[in-house]
Amino acid sequence: MTHVADEIASQPQCWRRALELTPSGLPEPGERVAVVGCGTSLYIAQAYAALREGAGLGETDAFAASEFPADRAYDRILAISRSGTTTEVLAALARAAGTPTTALTGVPATPISAVAGAVIDLGFADETSVVQTRFATTALVLLRAHLGAVPADLPEQAERALLAPLPEEAAGARQFTFLGTGWTVGLANEAALKLREASGSWTESYPAMEYRHGPISVSGPDSVVWFFGEPPTGLLDQVLATGAAASVSPLDPLADLVRAQRLAVELATARGLDPDRPRNLTRSIILTTS
Repeated sequence: MTHVADEIASQPQCWRRALELTPSGLPEPGERVAVVGCGTSLYIAQAYAALREGAGLGETDAFAASEFPADRAYDRILAISRSGTTTEVLAALARAAGTPTTALTGVPATPISAVAGAVIDLGFADETSVVQTRFATTALVLLRAHLGAVPADLPEQAERALLAPLPEEAAGARQFTFLGTGWTVGLANEAALKLREASGSWTESYPAMEYRHGPISVSGPDSVVWFFGEPPTGLLDQVLATGAAASVSPLDPLADLVRAQRLAVELATARGLDPDRPRNLTRSIILTTS
């Protein structure tokens, strides 16, 4: 058993703990908010930003930390960083001087505590594997709960996702496309990243309706197209017409992400790869400056 497989399996418990938290420092209704992160944390930021703004709670933008426009006015900057040491996240928080800042991290005793005004400790969801799974999903559960946007049975849905079958065609597929709408576009991006990191798979991700504007051309009998949430009207039929296999789940999209995480590990193992230690990656990206 790999570390990442254990961490994936622990998500229902982590989500329950997140739902018990009542942290301070999260965005209040009406605040104009920027959410920053890198890699997986960026995609969680995208999902949260779409959920918060869609709920009418305030303008919310998500940025790769390296692209954060420090000269744009915000009421709060929310940073997501599992390690608390990622160079671009620390730099973005430092550039936000004068604006209230909050950081979600798995390791609060790190440099992020020196640059963030408030720190929310998610150490119980920290991970050994380089590949992020439970920290990211637990952070999003906490953020969704703060918005009042968590189904009462979400941890139980995660438990079902740990046992739910994966697409039979996935084992022999050469290409995977993940599609979302609204907040699940971020989940689609994250699912594609998981397969890319852990198994070296050819993966793509798009807003669902953008798939028809070009990306559908790569789909065929050796492809899997995975929807997060209900497919837009007519799109599933168009996917199936290419010969591709489709995955549509009744689970909450975040619980369905657990299935995609499992697929990433299964593919990596089948290919003789170590999903805990993807090539060319480290747990935290710390850049040196001259």
